[in-house]
Formats: sequence, structure tokens, C-alpha cells
Amino acid sequence: MSFTHLDAAGRARMVDVTAKQPTVRSATARGFVRTSAGIVAALRDGAVPKGDALAVARIAGIQAAKRTPDLLPLAHVIGVHGAVVDLLVLDDGVEIEATVRTADRTGVEMEALTAVSVAALTVIDMVKAIDKSPSIENVRIVRKEGGKSGTWQRPGEA
Repeated sequence: MSFTHLDAAGRARMVDVTAKQPTVRSATARGFVRTSAGIVAALRDGAVPKGDALAVARIAGIQAAKRTPDLLPLAHVIGVHGAVVDLLVLDDGVEIEATVRTADRTGVEMEALTAVSVAALTVIDMVKAIDKSPSIENVRIVRKEGGKSGTWQRPGEA
């Protein structure tokens, strides 16, 4: 088996995508921040001491999608042409979904995962004064479109 991110000597390398044609691509990721009932109540009541936690997390997620190559050493610098981060407060925490779009030579799965992860970290940062126990769970790609492999959807995800 050969690995695209290793050279003949087994050293890490960035895959050369120069010859690939840009195509429209998108990826959607989801994750969950499990919280206490007290945090859920504060989020619903707008009573988080640091301010609007959901708005800050949404912006942080969008910003993170654009900064993915700064965090992941072998990720390509691509144009993030669209990024939507949605947060929904549920009875046991916050569901986060990010969809990232591009018209470039490589996909945006890492950008979507980074958006969800940083949005989740931001939720925790915003609510930690209320309770120190929140945890990040189940960050995953649920759908991708475009590129050589076409459309893929995680079984069981709508």
C-alpha cells in the first residue's frame, strides 16, 4: 500500500495538486458539546457572563475554517468560498454543524472539522465560568460533495 502523504523514503510531504482542475466541493461536519443543565439554561436565557456564546462560537468556527492550513501542517491553502456554522442548544448541550464550500483543487473536509472543533472549544471557553465540566463529543464528517470521489454521506446522518 502506498500513502499519498509520504515520499519514497517515508517522509511526510504535501501532496502536489497542481495538475488537478478546480471543482466545486463542500463538506459538512457535526459535533456536540455536552453541558450541564445550568449551562443550557444560561445559554437559553442569554445569561452567559462572557456574553453571546453562540455568536462568538459561530464567528470562531468560520474563522477557523479559513485558518485550517495554519493548524494542520499538510493541509493545502485553499479558497474557503463559503462557511456556515450553526449551533443549536439542546437539553443536554450544544449541537454544532459546519458546512464549508470551495471551488478548488482539493476538498474542505478538514476545514469543516476544524470549524466544528474550534466552535466547540469556543463554547467551552465562553461557559467555563458557569461550570468546568463540558466535553466535546462526536466530531465527524457527515457529508462531502465534489472531487474525484463525488458525494458521500455518513450512514444514519440526515
